[in-house]
Amino acid sequence: GAEGSTLMSYFSKNQIQALKPKITFSTLRDLQCPVLQSNELQGKPEESCSTEELFEWLGAVLSQVSLDNKSSSFLSTYCCPQPNTMVEKAFLCTITGFIIPEKIIQLLEQLCCYFGEPKLAPWLTLTVHGFADSPVSWRENEHGFHKGGENLYNFVIFRNLDYWLQMAVGTNDDCPP
Repeated sequence: GAEGSTLMSYFSKNQIQALKPKITFSTLRDLQCPVLQSNELQGKPEESCSTEELFEWLGAVLSQVSLDNKSSSFLSTYCCPQPNTMVEKAFLCTITGFIIPEKIIQLLEQLCCYFGEPKLAPWLTLTVHGFADSPVSWRENEHGFHKGGENLYNFVIFRNLDYWLQMAVGTNDDCPP
């Protein structure tokens, strides 16, 4: 209606254009991956890693941190938690842009279909990062954008279709209900 044409004229007048999300693919070779058991959230010594260890490791992988634990000109090192296994190839797909929740659900469903055929991977993940200044709010509290703006969640999906849902928000934000 009239509102739609007014809105479109606003966008064209201010030279605003729609952008498609940027998609990048990469293959990680000889990657040490934590051993996980879907029913062991806390992990078990010498059997499986905990959810916290996975979350930290995943952050290092997504940030392209070296996982070899060798010191050089920096002050700290990081290595994959124990127990771990060497994976010859891991596939990483990154989508950058504004993605509506329906598309995220569709991605999650497609990832679950991955286990429909026999695969070697025992688990996979889908991580969603919100923009630091996004208007995310839980329990009617203001989002802590000026204090860091963290807001993300991560699904870890296992071969048997059990899953873990990990969520992270800033220190001044409430966790979702």
